[in-house]
Amino acid sequence: MDHRIRSRKYRNGPLIQKIKNSKWKIVRTGFLVLNFDFHILRMYQYLKAIHIIFVVTWFAGIFYMPRFFIYNTEAGEKPDIEKNILRKQFAIMMRRLWIGITWPSAILTLIFGPVVMGYGHWEKTIFEPAGRWLLIKLIFVIFLYFYFISLHRIYKQQLRGIFKYTSQQLRILNEVATIFLVAIVMLAVVKDSMSLIWGLIGLLGLAIILLSAVTIYKIMRERK
Repeated sequence: MDHRIRSRKYRNGPLIQKIKNSKWKIVRTGFLVLNFDFHILRMYQYLKAIHIIFVVTWFAGIFYMPRFFIYNTEAGEKPDIEKNILRKQFAIMMRRLWIGITWPSAILTLIFGPVVMGYGHWEKTIFEPAGRWLLIKLIFVIFLYFYFISLHRIYKQQLRGIFKYTSQQLRILNEVATIFLVAIVMLAVVKDSMSLIWGLIGLLGLAIILLSAVTIYKIMRERK
């Protein structure tokens, strides 16, 4: 009987209660940490999805805008009445595409890109071998923004009635975005498994194919 009482007192003693409470705190703290990490992961996934959406809409504008440049330039070959009507309509469509979709997408892509990097802690590995792919990708993105600014200059020129480039030159310019798209997507998906040399060779081959396609298209149009 005394043994049972002592055993009960021992189980309910202050030392045991302290150990139990500490274990509960550890479990509770661990749960909170896991729950916090889960919410950070979910937030990272949502931000990444939003970033990709704006990248897609930005590229849509970058791909289609040079087509408007080409059509607007070739409208100059039409009779004056038809040319004026076409260019007036193209100007409206260009403004809506460029100001309404492409520029906002470019700005939001630029905002959400660093935010996603921050949530994913990519800034810690960007200068390490494992993050070399991201560094190369960011270099391509910087050049893509330079290309985007060059399109904006052509956009402003054409709205003022200045046409410095032929339709053939604009067709070649239109394919530059394809090279950027392939390079950025391949780097983002394949990452460090991708060979830099083979990647450059692939981009060079793609550029040759695109340039050849534009040249063949020009020859076919001239024959007609």
